[in-house]
Amino acid sequence: MPVRPRRDGFTTTTTTTMSSSSLPLDLSNPAIKSYLALVRLQVLTPLTLLLNIAATTICATLANPSLAGVSRLHQTVFSPNVSVMGTFIALLFMGQLGYCLLLVVVRKEETKAAVIKGVGPSLVIANITMAIWSIAWVLQWFFVCTLLQGLLLIVLIYANINLLVYHPHDSSRPLDTALIHAPLRFFLVLPLNILFPLCLFITLGFSVRGIDTGLPNDYSKWHPTTGLLILLGINLAELVVIIARHDVVWCVAAVWTNVGLWAGRPKPAEIYVTAIVLTVLHPLALVISISYNWFVKRREGQIALPQDEDRVNGSTAGVPRGPREVADDTWG
Repeated sequence: MPVRPRRDGFTTTTTTTMSSSSLPLDLSNPAIKSYLALVRLQVLTPLTLLLNIAATTICATLANPSLAGVSRLHQTVFSPNVSVMGTFIALLFMGQLGYCLLLVVVRKEETKAAVIKGVGPSLVIANITMAIWSIAWVLQWFFVCTLLQGLLLIVLIYANINLLVYHPHDSSRPLDTALIHAPLRFFLVLPLNILFPLCLFITLGFSVRGIDTGLPNDYSKWHPTTGLLILLGINLAELVVIIARHDVVWCVAAVWTNVGLWAGRPKPAEIYVTAIVLTVLHPLALVISISYNWFVKRREGQIALPQDEDRVNGSTAGVPRGPREVADDTWG
């Protein structure tokens, strides 16, 4: 603050204020906005991931009943094998840790655009939602669990559509595929194939209680036909995406969840057999679609090759191909 002397020997101080126009950063600049958005993601994404990991770990190990215990108390046609899905979730957390590391070291503009505009705050919201769901699940608030899984689906579908349409994976950037697309795709498949139908069936009463406790069971509550229709609808939609986009990551995630379904026993025969068939169908369709695409491109290249040779021969001759004058003695 500047000091101004007075005539009587005392001094007075004057305060100057800095207007918004004289700030060192222009917040309307797109580059500054992009930088600030990246910084927010660098801070919030690891924090929410740690929150999700802590909530899941505590509810899976210290709570009584635990995450797996509640699933065993309320068996549905979508109740998965605990070990298979536990490995799936652990791999999902590892992928997100890699994504957090990528946020710190990101340099390429394409990767920055995929992180800021493709994923954005969706992963932050998803991790918070999943942490709250773990608590609601062990408290057996199944209606709240269904609402949370529905919100999680909306957020992750939005993020994955953004990535697939506007920021597709590129073979020249394998880290983007491994650390951005793979975690988001795995995260989407988890509620889509398992958690949302599981919560919905328990909320609607389509479950059997007491399989592991020796209590009487009413197996008419399985509703296997309804479960079969939902299972087929979800997996056929995923099959279209796998074939159209040649999406290896989605194929692996879908196969993993189907293994989790048929490995979780008991199961109605309709669900058990269908899950096994889908486990084989997804990778088979992926291999056939990739092979067909490769064969078509190779055939088109072979057909175009003679035309290219003619063009090359014509250009090397140095003489234009056109009508030529006929000598007079040719006519006799």
